[in-house]
Amino acid sequence: MTKSNGEEARMGGRMERFQQGVRKRTLLAKKKVQNITKEDVKSYLFRNAFVLLTVTAVIVGTILGFTLRPYKMSYREVKYFSFPGELLMRMLQMLVLPLIISSLVTGMAALDSKASGKMGMRAVVYYMTTTIIAVVIGIIIVIIIHPGKGTKENMHREGKIVQVTAADAFLDLIRYAPLGILFLIAGKIVEMEDMGVIGGQLAMYTVTVIVGLLIHAVIVLPLLYFLVTRKNPWVFIGGLLQALVTALGTSSSSATLPITFKCLEENNGVDKRVTRFVLPVGATINMDGTALYEALAAIFIAQVNNFDLNFGQIITISITATAASIGAAGIPQAGLVTMVIVLTSVGLPTDDITLIIAVDWFLDRLRTTTNVLGDSLGAGIVEHLSRHELKNRDVEMGNSVIEENEMKKPYQLIAQESEIEKSIDSETKM
Repeated sequence: MTKSNGEEARMGGRMERFQQGVRKRTLLAKKKVQNITKEDVKSYLFRNAFVLLTVTAVIVGTILGFTLRPYKMSYREVKYFSFPGELLMRMLQMLVLPLIISSLVTGMAALDSKASGKMGMRAVVYYMTTTIIAVVIGIIIVIIIHPGKGTKENMHREGKIVQVTAADAFLDLIRYAPLGILFLIAGKIVEMEDMGVIGGQLAMYTVTVIVGLLIHAVIVLPLLYFLVTRKNPWVFIGGLLQALVTALGTSSSSATLPITFKCLEENNGVDKRVTRFVLPVGATINMDGTALYEALAAIFIAQVNNFDLNFGQIITISITATAASIGAAGIPQAGLVTMVIVLTSVGLPTDDITLIIAVDWFLDRLRTTTNVLGDSLGAGIVEHLSRHELKNRDVEMGNSVIEENEMKKPYQLIAQESEIEKSIDSETKM
């Protein structure tokens, strides 16, 4: 009886402390809300104007795309309509190569060989861990949901050969961000030939991919960040909103890289030495969303063809999907190219990639957002694990600055002992 009473008392004490904490936070929140002024609202809107405009552009672009679909625009008209979006992509891609090179050079130069080696090893371990987890999630989800149940005869194949005209060459000579994202998304929606093809198996496939990406992006990655750093992952993710929305709009992790740098360094305060070393590499080889997507898509195509995969073939798909995601470029729909490797590894028909092209433009944006989130959380984890090396480097740099300042002091003449004695004798004589 005494033990049970003691346990109840302890539980009651914990509940009371928890309730008190909730009350305190509620009161603080109320005070903050009551103290909000018009100037606070204006400053918030000004600070987050780009994010708000980008989110608005995504929403307006989606609405505009579905509104224009009934007008049956020609292929050439669609290309002209979506040109502002292509303009944005060209501008962002123009920055990528010099940005990656300069970032890697400055990141390596700011670290000694020992610190950069440890940081690189931690980054690679994180990349491989998250990629393998993503592949496993994709395989489990597609086997459980089984979206490819049925046959492929009723499914729509889609594929186009892009013809370049003089008008395209002229437009290429003219080389904006929320407005560009608006036209990117609206143009893709208008470009789809038949919305009815998304019904049935393709709809189940889309849902399966979304579920897999959500599990990895909303549960696995934040949990991994929390377990390593013991910090709230959602506060960190909140600072990445601008980069995530840009990734959703552009479907290119490389093109999103400038925004990712800005979000991590300015909003989340991640050390520049870490971001400039980890992010360029991550944008190239860390493709969690792509790995998950390729493994899932390969098994979906096998299900559509009524092809029973054994355990060895599933392992082969997981390995080739991991390798193919590492080799995939950070550009729109690069996963479709590397998926040929995955399908070939288990003898699946590569022509069946055309079955999923109709929805790939949309799923590509979601997996790119997952890729950018994985890269960014990885930078936070690597910074946390490398904090001691970074502090030691700061101390060394501080000491070298002090020594340099001392070296810069003006020279002073040092009097010889004989000269000092002469000056003393002359003073005594006087």
